[in-house]
Amino acid sequence: MAFRNKPLRGGLYARVSTADQSADLQLDGLRRLAEQRGWVITGEFVDHGISGAKDRRPELDKLMAAVHKGKLDVVACWRFDRFARSVRHLVLALDEFRAKGIDFVSMNDGIDTSTPAGRFSFTIIAAVAELERELIRERTRAGVQAARRRGARLGRPKIDFDLDAAVRLRAEGQSIREVARALGVNPTTLHRGLAAVSESSPAVG
Repeated sequence: MAFRNKPLRGGLYARVSTADQSADLQLDGLRRLAEQRGWVITGEFVDHGISGAKDRRPELDKLMAAVHKGKLDVVACWRFDRFARSVRHLVLALDEFRAKGIDFVSMNDGIDTSTPAGRFSFTIIAAVAELERELIRERTRAGVQAARRRGARLGRPKIDFDLDAAVRLRAEGQSIREVARALGVNPTTLHRGLAAVSESSPAVG
């Protein structure tokens, strides 16, 4: 890695789930970390009263926009569950950071991609996430095939969408709402179809 004459530009991210909670504990810890590391804090991005399961968060979106514009060298958060809505989301974000040469630090999870140990931890997380996706694909594919062999009618009312595509998108981590929107189907109908597949899946020992 080339020697840097300038300090790293840091973006600090914090999130609290309810509007009456304070992000001060997270921010104080992140500011101390930035001071210890000699970072220049370029921005503090705090989402108040936002669930971690939300697909879109205003301040996280702003942080990612700063990443895309090359305004940050490192992103730090208190814990990865404050930052990412799922392991898959974390892996995708870290892949994007790595492609842009941006480090990621999660203070309380031992994730610091600026160090060899931190990069190894991320490799383990990515491998586990990929294994989880493959297991989901195998179970759902087996369920669809078993249901079709029995001539089962999947879902009620009549399924009028691409069930295989729905299964694939769900295995990739998309929410029911996202898949329904992508396939142009009512979320309730989609849920029933996927539930029928799940019920038809063979038990996994």
